[in-house]
Amino acid sequence: MSNLDAFLTMIGISEGTVTCPITANNGYDVVVKGIDNKWEIFTDYSTHPFADGRPPKTINSEGLKSTASGRYQILEHFYDAYKTMLKLPDFSPDSQDKIATQLIKECGAIQDIEDGLIQDAIFKCNSRWASLTGAEYGQRTNKLSDLIDAYENAGGTISA
Repeated sequence: MSNLDAFLTMIGISEGTVTCPITANNGYDVVVKGIDNKWEIFTDYSTHPFADGRPPKTINSEGLKSTASGRYQILEHFYDAYKTMLKLPDFSPDSQDKIATQLIKECGAIQDIEDGLIQDAIFKCNSRWASLTGAEYGQRTNKLSDLIDAYENAGGTISA
């Protein structure tokens, strides 16, 4: 497994999709939990689960709403943009991986990941994933040590 693959798995673990108790597809089928705290999955990968006008889910008592879906909890409006940019046919696992990889590239973290500088990559990417250490979305974040453990357990290597 490449460092990038391990980093993608780490994101899925951090977002809680890979470890979701009802996932049937390694987190690629998970919809954000709402305020009801109930898990939900989808089976139609032809488009984003919220693409056809489904209302966003309310995710907290302040009324914050989200359309986050898939392994990397990609928001529906981002999917629309990246579907066009990357010429994606659907919201399949392959398409989700391509979007997440593009987001990592936009954060300037690909070289850090390839070089095993995972702490640097995590901090560069925390503007895209609210669960990563240091993210400033006011949501629960994961400890850096837990993220690094997840990355290494997924086969990633860290530079000395």
